[in-house]
Amino acid sequence: MATEHKLSASGRKDEGKGASRRLRHAAQIPAIVYGGDAKPQSIQLEHEKTWLASQNDWFYSSIITLDVDGTPQQVLLRDMQRHPYRQVIMHLDFQRVNANEAIRVSVPLHFINIETSPAGKTVDVAVTSEMNEVEVTCLPKDLPEFIEIDLGNIAVGDTVHLSDVKFPEGVTPTLKIDDEHNPAVAVARFVKEEVEEEVAAEGEEAAEAAEGEQAEGDGGEAGAAGEGEEKK
Repeated sequence: MATEHKLSASGRKDEGKGASRRLRHAAQIPAIVYGGDAKPQSIQLEHEKTWLASQNDWFYSSIITLDVDGTPQQVLLRDMQRHPYRQVIMHLDFQRVNANEAIRVSVPLHFINIETSPAGKTVDVAVTSEMNEVEVTCLPKDLPEFIEIDLGNIAVGDTVHLSDVKFPEGVTPTLKIDDEHNPAVAVARFVKEEVEEEVAAEGEEAAEAAEGEQAEGDGGEAGAAGEGEEKK
């Protein structure tokens, strides 16, 4: 059974930049909840409690019971505006969900048993995640907080693709998986190979830059020569 996540909020009538600034100075977050059969409603939440909640994966990908002045409603976080350098949430957008309508949500991927896998036990081998989340479609009741991927059998040279992921019942990826569209989720490779690939890429970039500079220099010399001939 999925864990119920709750947030408390209160309605607000004052809107605009000035009102939002006053709320933030009072350690409140201006927000809006919209969608469903009800009209959009401006609300405010306590910053400290909401900030602590935002440190969890469920805050971004789970159904939240938002209690607005004693009236609970099921919502999803759809947008968060943060301060550019301070640990401050500037604004939040929540969307109401209908229990009978499918939703599209990006769900985090959690990788387990890497340390006990053949690749994890091999020296100079790194198991890297190529995707941190995946967008899925499901009914609100089927929405998982995260999708667990067991890498206990991954060996050196193995690649785990999206088609290898076991999605919970009622949950499907929005990406159509076929021979042309089947992205890698995790890869196990020697660290030495990664370093060599990075060095090769840097070498190619340096060579291209040198060629570009040489071309500019040749162009400049040709222009100077042309100017000299005209003066003659």
